[in-house]
Formats: sequence, C-alpha cells, structure tokens
Amino acid sequence: MAQRRHAPTARLRRLAMELRQLRERAGLSREQVAESTEINRATLYRIEMAQAKPQLRTLRALLDAYDVPATRQSELISLLKLAKEESWLQVASEGLPDQYATYIGFEQEAKAIFNYQSSFVPGLLQTESYARAAIPGGDPELPAEVVESRVAARMARQAQRDPSSALTAIIDEAVLHRVVGGPKIMREQLQRLLDGSEQPHMTLQVIPFVAGVHPGMHGSFVLLQFDHEAHDVVYIETNAADLFLESDDDLRRCRNVLERLQAMAVSPEATRDLVARVLASAK
Repeated sequence: MAQRRHAPTARLRRLAMELRQLRERAGLSREQVAESTEINRATLYRIEMAQAKPQLRTLRALLDAYDVPATRQSELISLLKLAKEESWLQVASEGLPDQYATYIGFEQEAKAIFNYQSSFVPGLLQTESYARAAIPGGDPELPAEVVESRVAARMARQAQRDPSSALTAIIDEAVLHRVVGGPKIMREQLQRLLDGSEQPHMTLQVIPFVAGVHPGMHGSFVLLQFDHEAHDVVYIETNAADLFLESDDDLRRCRNVLERLQAMAVSPEATRDLVARVLASAK
C-alpha cells in the first residue's frame, strides 16, 4: 500500500511561495537553478508547489543561489523547522480525504476564520451528536466507520483550535430551524450556539428570513486568513469535490460577499436573542 502523503501546512505553503518569489526576483529559471545547485528540477518544482519539504542543506543552497541576506535566511530556516513539526492531524489523519485533511491543517494555523453556512451549523460549533447526524445526512453512502472518523476529526478540530484565533460564523436562519438528528439533539445544538456566541474571539450572526435574497444563497464557504494576506485561502466543500481558491480575484470576490452578508445579518446581540427564541419554542 502506498504511503499517505501528508497534506501541506500553511507554513509549508508560505515557504514554497517565498522560495518561488525569491527565484523569480533573482531572474532565474528552474533549469538555471538546477544547473547551478545540482538540485533536481523535479525536486525544485515539488518544493515550490508545497508538495515536498526541502532538506536543510537544500534550502541553504537555494537561498545562497538567490543571494538572500543572512537575516532573511535565518527566518526562512526557522519557518522550515516549524513546517516539519507534526500536528495532531498528521498523526491521526487516516480515513480523512486528502482535501479535507489539507483544509483542517490550514484551519489550525489560520489567525482568523470566516465561515458562512446556509444549511448546517459550522463544524467548529457542532455538538458531537449533531455532527454524527449531519455527516451521513449529507452523504448517506458513507460507511459507519468513516462517519465516526470524521466525527472524531471534527471534535478534535474544536479541541485543538487556538482560542485566541478569531472565528466569525454567519448562518442563514434556516440552519436554526432545520432539525438535524431529532428535537433533543437540536435543542442541545441551539444551546451550544448560545454558549459559543458568548466566548471571546467568537462572533455569531444570523441572516434572517426577512432579509430576502442574499449572496450567500449560492452556497457555503470558509475564508481562512493568515498573518500575510497573500496566504489567505477560500475553501468550498461540494458533493463532487472540495475546492481551494487562492487567486486575488477569487479572494476579493469572497471578501466582498462576506462584507455584504455581515451587513445583511442581524447583530451578534440580536442573533443571541433570535437563537434563544428558537430554542424556547423548540419541542
């Protein structure tokens, strides 16, 4: 059986982008770099695409070839060491699709997460019972062991998330009324939303039915923000495939959609009142 390739982390993606930009600024092609450093051109390509972690001696050779100052070299070498650290996901990612594992890796390293959901409670705010009902509900052909693996991963995502990172969750009001897993599970989930909305660095907003048509009706998505805006990524989960959008145009459009959704949603205070009313009326 082939060994599973670990998903690239945000740090590895950043290092790959930095190396690619340094080579381009030096006016060198991959062929020229391969010739001067004796680094295989295919290896260089994989490093620049975040498909492989460079060895320390390889990184030093590339930085020397690009005439990178010593201080900057030290920063990038430190980044390589951080990229080599195993996360809980890399240790326990068996059974997770590669794209989903990649997303979770990005999520763990993001400084801010903006999640719009039109149908389900965002994964980082789901109770275990809700997740166990929602996951097979979205894909009824999933084997029971796969469902349990994904439930465990979802709970681990919540437990391992840095509480100081910002989470903004915007949901359509339909999410509050759609009964997932039965009335008891839904009441517990609504209470979890209320409790979560009171946490520091957490913002919950609901787009009410009375808002009418809004841009989020085309589908759910997540914007992950990192320390450098150029590293931001949008994640879209579909039945056919999971998509990662990173172009400037895609990021600009998604940021604009988020701004419009936040403007159309009721305030966090009004959201808590709305969730409390739905919970009080739940049977």
